[in-house]
Amino acid sequence: MERFNDFFQQSFLGKVEMFSVDELTNGSLAFENRHNTTWRYSKIGGKTPVKALASMKRTLRFPDPEAPPPDWRKEPEKGRYHFVRLIRSDLRLNIFGESFSVPPELEFEYAVATIDVKEQKLTISHDGKLMKQIEYMR
Repeated sequence: MERFNDFFQQSFLGKVEMFSVDELTNGSLAFENRHNTTWRYSKIGGKTPVKALASMKRTLRFPDPEAPPPDWRKEPEKGRYHFVRLIRSDLRLNIFGESFSVPPELEFEYAVATIDVKEQKLTISHDGKLMKQIEYMR
């Protein structure tokens, strides 16, 4: 993620002069499309982001930005919430202001934290491997 942000800054934001939000939006989407169809990453088997997503045979789902979920103020009773976090040298994972220790092999790696609301568990994984599971009471 950080590498992409640096690349985006150097290759697009730092080079292209824009005078409106529309120019920024259109240029950013065009850059993102070029990047996702041409740049290959070793972390995803030398594939481009588009090819990696296609090989997963899953469809990305996004919430409707115009319609909040029903009873959005109620605490959820079921569902899973996923977070991707870069683990720094302090070996701490921060979720909603709560800090959890993680195994040393996660230092400077991205971890996926999943809160299972019904089971009241927080699982931390890396590259599909379960690294830690914690009771997570709301």
